[in-house]
Amino acid sequence: MRQVLMDLPFEENALEPYISAETIRYHYGKHHKGYVDKLNMLIEGTPFETLSLEEIIQKAGGAIFNNAAQIYNHNFYFKGLSNQKSTVSDRLKEWIERDFGSMKIFQKSFTDATLNLFGSGWVWLSANPQHHLIIESRSNADTPLLYGHTPLLTCDVWEHAYYIDYRNARAAYIEKWWEIVNWNFVSENLGAHLYLHFPCDDRSGECAFHED
Repeated sequence: MRQVLMDLPFEENALEPYISAETIRYHYGKHHKGYVDKLNMLIEGTPFETLSLEEIIQKAGGAIFNNAAQIYNHNFYFKGLSNQKSTVSDRLKEWIERDFGSMKIFQKSFTDATLNLFGSGWVWLSANPQHHLIIESRSNADTPLLYGHTPLLTCDVWEHAYYIDYRNARAAYIEKWWEIVNWNFVSENLGAHLYLHFPCDDRSGECAFHED
């Protein structure tokens, strides 16, 4: 199936002053769109042409994988941003406190991971197959999907995500990124993980999930 560039869930200037409209124009309009265009060119006339994006990521290698994974990662990144203030759900807060000790410790650990990732890549908050939250540092186009993990949140630490606004000051970018995290999206992803593994009448997982 032909891959389509996602619609941004916000206006180009909606994330200012944290992320500028100029950055969004280049990041989304050039880089993200470029991955979509390149992937469609690469898969035309191949068996990958009929697969979903997630299936391509699981089965492909080389340039096809790189472009497919970058589309998926960017989709996730942009959906995880919002100019509307949001709060962590009770379930997500419970899991963060269980697996990291506190929200403050989690945010510091996540921030440290973004600053310590050498070169380009992504830092993720994911749920592993044991249903615990983990922080993953993945280089280049790597993604939690390859490891059976459920991604909940990601931060793009490729330089094109922040260089227009922050130059080489990755730490300043990360500090401001926390201000625009869409916690509703993160909480919904945890709910989807619970629903998949502990089915119930809604996507909260409240009716089926129990700690061992």
